[in-house]
Amino acid sequence: MSSEAKKKKKTPKPQSQLNPNWAQFQQKLKESGHGFNKNPKESRNSVLGRRKERPDDELELNDPKNNILAPVNDDCSLTDIVGMDCEMVGVGQGTKSALGRVTLINKWGNVLYDEFVRPVEWVVDFRTEISGIRPRDLKKAKDIRDVQQKVADLIKGRILVGHALRNDLKALLLTHPKKDLRDTAEYQPLLKERRRKALRHLAAEFLGVTIQNGEHCPVEDARVAMLLYQKHRKEWEKNAKDQIKLKQKQKKRKPKKKTTNGGDLTGSHATILSKFNGSVIDTKAVCIQAISYIKSDRRVFNSLQFCIKGQA
Repeated sequence: MSSEAKKKKKTPKPQSQLNPNWAQFQQKLKESGHGFNKNPKESRNSVLGRRKERPDDELELNDPKNNILAPVNDDCSLTDIVGMDCEMVGVGQGTKSALGRVTLINKWGNVLYDEFVRPVEWVVDFRTEISGIRPRDLKKAKDIRDVQQKVADLIKGRILVGHALRNDLKALLLTHPKKDLRDTAEYQPLLKERRRKALRHLAAEFLGVTIQNGEHCPVEDARVAMLLYQKHRKEWEKNAKDQIKLKQKQKKRKPKKKTTNGGDLTGSHATILSKFNGSVIDTKAVCIQAISYIKSDRRVFNSLQFCIKGQA
């Protein structure tokens, strides 16, 4: 028998058996349609084919780029505009508020500083349903003095944006120049009949977003305040500059001359005082005259009083 015949009669090698786990995995892929399929008609019914048929609205909701509260970039540098929001806890009888968390963001919405704060007084109410702060959060929280110094350094010389900043600064025991404050709770175009609006109402009305459904997020609240400021920035800054110019003009105006007790007065005031100066004064008459003229000018009363003391 030739060698070629021997090759033909060779029995085929048995195929190696697949690992049972691998075989089970392949079976699942075939059932779900994720496996490789040479038939184009079947590939249209696969999951990958259906992804292209998703509605645009669903894609926009799932895409973080379309989230209005998401930062516009990854720049976490300190900018000339800083947003701030604080969350409070209850101390004392529970009605007194103390700082529990503070968050600072830059003008892009990226977080600059976010820390839990350990109050000096004993916390009796964590206000978790609003503040989102729990007892475990304050176990390793930073001391209020360290946080205070850090926040003061970050906001110094910068425009500070927030909602009800007076309360936040009070909790931090800090002050900030009024000319550098941009408070969405105080800005006139955002008020309704000169009444303050809650931040969640401003977010819904001007930004079309819903916030504070349950526990508050200071990062989210700070971003909403920053977006409100950015939206009205041009007009807001113009009003701020106008107020500064008005105050400067008022300072440049010459102050009214203040007369000291017994100083020189002109007109009818001098005539009235001439009746009493240099003579024995009838106390009753002086009191009557003083009462009658005190409504018109306080200086008259002060001068008459000086005269009475000099004659006593």
